[in-house]
Amino acid sequence: MTDVTELASESTAPASTEPAEPSLDDEGDIAADYLEELLDIADLDGDIDIESRAGRVYLSVESENPSDLRVLSKPEVVSAVQELTRLAVHAKTGEFSRLILDIGGSRDARAHELAQLVDRAVERLESGASSAALPPMSSYERKLVHDLVAERGFTSESEGEGADRHTVIRRA
Repeated sequence: MTDVTELASESTAPASTEPAEPSLDDEGDIAADYLEELLDIADLDGDIDIESRAGRVYLSVESENPSDLRVLSKPEVVSAVQELTRLAVHAKTGEFSRLILDIGGSRDARAHELAQLVDRAVERLESGASSAALPPMSSYERKLVHDLVAERGFTSESEGEGADRHTVIRRA
């Protein structure tokens, strides 16, 4: 039997005192494992896809039977499961996760709703309003709104604090 200290002294590579930073692949795998366990506990079938874009992990959960994910795909449930998944990744890696979760196409549906909100706000501005405030939303949703507003040639900024943080749109 070889002593562990003997193995360490025979190694030619210097030991690193700092843990390696987890990669996006690691983050995605940890998150997918957590989501698989969650689906198993809930006795739901779902396929998990992992994608990395712009330094962020995107996970989507889909099912051949969309009714399997109906309850989980509600926006407030998706946000809650996303936060739990981020905490699971943080617990394993010690690093903050900015992963984005989509369940049953909920993110696409919400992006469509946000586009409609922006369209109505732009109509108010074009009708003479000096600004149009949207309801409070998550930072991810506000980012989508800022992008949509810029595409339409207007400006936007986030105002408020915490749960009241919202986007205000103005003429450019």
